[in-house]
Amino acid sequence: MSKLNENLDNQEVMENSMNIELSEEIAEGIYSNLAVISHSNAEFVVDFILLVPNVPKAKVKSRIILTPQHAKRLLGAMADNIKRYEQQFGEIVDPNANNYIPPMHFTTRGEA
Repeated sequence: MSKLNENLDNQEVMENSMNIELSEEIAEGIYSNLAVISHSNAEFVVDFILLVPNVPKAKVKSRIILTPQHAKRLLGAMADNIKRYEQQFGEIVDPNANNYIPPMHFTTRGEA
């Protein structure tokens, strides 16, 4: 590769890069075992919830609001990551597939 092409490639990488800061609090993450998804014409809302056995009330632990375009990109990224995960670790099996469990997603006609 010529020096000119190498410099152009490095410049392109730098222009497409961003510095992402991850605070210690956010890096710890939030555990969720239920996601409720709703949408309006302008956005998708994903509520991540923690269901605890024998506790009648569940709490929303985090809410993420996405544009429809970003929601579609996220869907593709999740599908790609699940495919790679299953190639490395084997198929993800849902042990509750035949039993009733709360739905992990619904679509409501929400207004934002």
